[in-house]
Amino acid sequence: QVQLVESGGGLAQPGGSLRLSCAASGRTFGNYAMGWFRQAPGKEREFVAAISGGGRTTYYANSVKGRFTISRDNAKSTVYLQMNSLKPEDTAVYYCAATLRGLSYHVNEYEYWGQGTQVTVSS
Repeated sequence: QVQLVESGGGLAQPGGSLRLSCAASGRTFGNYAMGWFRQAPGKEREFVAAISGGGRTTYYANSVKGRFTISRDNAKSTVYLQMNSLKPEDTAVYYCAATLRGLSYHVNEYEYWGQGTQVTVSS
């Protein structure tokens, strides 16, 4: 089992940047594929980005491709989401998630979830 704690959310201006972090407990972090998802008010939770256990393979939603970068540091048991060129439509609660089922962009494939961190993009 793994516990996940997100940090780094906050208020950013359009065009600005934020970096989210997700710290994981446990000694087998490298076995987990990790994902970032987001949920805006009144909307379903949606996929943002995912990274394989070794960090060599990444997936991105089309809406963030070229603006967001997912990375991980297995020595620190942490996954990151660098968000650049932020837009108001990026406003949401961002969640990190972990799975042993392999790299996926499906919400239902992820077994463990953090509590979420709010990202607000507004001038």
